[in-house]
Amino acid sequence: MSFGADAAWKIELQEAERIINKAIDLGINFFDTANVYSRGRSEEILGRCLEGRRDDVVVATKVRGVMGDGPNDSGLSRRHIMQQIKASLGRLQMDHLDLYQIHWWDHATPIEETLRTMNDVVRMGLTHYIGASGIQAWQFQKALYASEMLGLERFVSMQNHYNLMYREDEREMIPLCKNEGIAIIPWSPLARGYLTGKYKRGEKPNTVRYQSDPVFVEARYIQPNFDILDAVEAVAKEKEVSPAQIALAWMLHKDVTTPIVGATKVSHIEEAAASVDVKLNDDDMKKLEASYKPGPVIA
Repeated sequence: MSFGADAAWKIELQEAERIINKAIDLGINFFDTANVYSRGRSEEILGRCLEGRRDDVVVATKVRGVMGDGPNDSGLSRRHIMQQIKASLGRLQMDHLDLYQIHWWDHATPIEETLRTMNDVVRMGLTHYIGASGIQAWQFQKALYASEMLGLERFVSMQNHYNLMYREDEREMIPLCKNEGIAIIPWSPLARGYLTGKYKRGEKPNTVRYQSDPVFVEARYIQPNFDILDAVEAVAKEKEVSPAQIALAWMLHKDVTTPIVGATKVSHIEEAAASVDVKLNDDDMKKLEASYKPGPVIA
């Protein structure tokens, strides 16, 4: 999401190439983006970085967000989906995707229209599979039911909000995905930086993330989250690894297919990849989960 972003952590082609090359060297082969990230610039950069490697990687992008000023420049209508998948493929310099995802629910478009269009996209060979992101469990179940009743391609993955500080999807979404055989690929596994330990109890935030999204940061600047972070840092000290690696290791011990890690530095990739070797026992998992307090659902 940071590729081409108009923000303090903007990553352009040269640095993106270093990040992508390091990821591939370390065995990472799944790359997720979206058309709305930097209004397509993220897709352009990713496509350039993956030139000559298309058959060795899994590429996913998303559709739903605003891509222009016109009435048909957002949503999950047939027109917008057909227009945007071709545009995404052009920016990525690819003839097909591995996974094409709806980015959010579209209340203005019947889910049946969206699913019929996504089914056509698969039949046309423009993507191998379809997935969903950022929707609620009842919406996801409705979509799966409609696919079954209409004989259409069904969503094979859910890109949901899930981490040690936000576990609301353990109530419904994750059990639903497990029951339906759906891949779980959570975003924000590090709680947008909280689980790296860079935010300190009682200190005013002073990070690039805070500068770009102060409302989000301050909304999570609460006691229960710092209690969780205390546990993460304690376990990290015992294991002699970083807090971020503990947070990712926790997720890798849960029922997920893969966490989606945002990286703005090569060191972020190196740190994340090393988390696969961190082993947590039952006591570690209990310590990490003990301080969690259920809260409101955040899309």
